[in-house]
Amino acid sequence: MASPAMANHPFRPADAGGLRGEGFAQAVREHYPAGVDALIDGAVQGNEIAAAIKDRGTVITLRGYDQPGERGIVFQPIVVVDYARASEKLHTLGRQAEEGLLSLRVAQELPMDQAPQAHRRLEAGGVRGRLVLVF
Repeated sequence: MASPAMANHPFRPADAGGLRGEGFAQAVREHYPAGVDALIDGAVQGNEIAAAIKDRGTVITLRGYDQPGERGIVFQPIVVVDYARASEKLHTLGRQAEEGLLSLRVAQELPMDQAPQAHRRLEAGGVRGRLVLVF
């Protein structure tokens, strides 16, 4: 379940124009001048988004970024496989996505026989969203 603060003031990437990288932190600060308590970084933005976070805030990183932050900001890596059997947490994420508290971005759906092309696209970088293999 979302925290009371999150339920009252949800922030979605769309609130920042769907930006990432340069300009993202500034867009967040336009909506929340004091910064936000925490963000989830699934795009490996690392320290680039730290300016969007309040002092002593937290960045949850889904791809292993684990560097010391300035202003007491904590970068906390979460390894997705660690949560593969955490059904209660997964159900919570599902509800939050359904309620619009989390935004999901799919870059493209591809048939399973195009998995090699999907991997090459990911390795090349620049994919905004997830490539979904359809079985």
